[in-house]
Amino acid sequence: MVARGTTVKWQAYRAVLLDLDGVITPTASVHEVAWAELFAPWGFTSEDYLTYVDGKPRYDGVRSFLTSRGVELPAGTPDDPPGDGTVAAMGNRKDALFRELLERDGVAPYPGTMAVLDELDRHGIAQAVVSSSRNARPVLEAAGLGERFEHVVDGVTIVEEGITGKPAPDMFLRAAELVGVAPPDAVVVEDATSGVAAGVAGAFGLVLGVDRGGNRDALLAAGAHLVVDDLAETLEPEAAR
Repeated sequence: MVARGTTVKWQAYRAVLLDLDGVITPTASVHEVAWAELFAPWGFTSEDYLTYVDGKPRYDGVRSFLTSRGVELPAGTPDDPPGDGTVAAMGNRKDALFRELLERDGVAPYPGTMAVLDELDRHGIAQAVVSSSRNARPVLEAAGLGERFEHVVDGVTIVEEGITGKPAPDMFLRAAELVGVAPPDAVVVEDATSGVAAGVAGAFGLVLGVDRGGNRDALLAAGAHLVVDDLAETLEPEAAR
């Protein structure tokens, strides 16, 4: 790990692999609203969001939360229409709710994250997005970043390539492979404990947690080497201007 205080020496690494929701864009809050509506009959809370669904592939999140409430549903298939009868149907209903909220409200990237991305560009450091969401590309488009990242490993990739989602390290390892960098030479940036655990399991050089509100202790417990409230904190003062 190459860091001092909260400042990161970004040029010491060859690649940075960033989660999307809660790291690049504030869509984590949109996801939480959609999950809360989906699980309203079971009294879904912010703590439930962080514990059971944050950062996980959608169907895994449905299954994890329902298990916490002692509810079992058949798995279903990805083709199930949005509904409540199967895990897949509930996951598809959550997806529909999220897309409605995204289309209605839009999304803008975090300024601090954009400042770091610009700094990475100045040093020629490779970047990739690693998101469990199947909506990663639509979110990037909505944020005006559709052409910003050459490589996106997301929920679609999980299905198409048959890889395991977070907290397994496979998604980050695939992104590192795509940008041509070994894990010790790359940084993982995550706001979810499942993503931090994935970065630690993959033996990445730096696993950086971003606490957008009340998750610092959990990120550290999951193995984050460093936790900041905003990525702007990682820049040298002159670079943050």
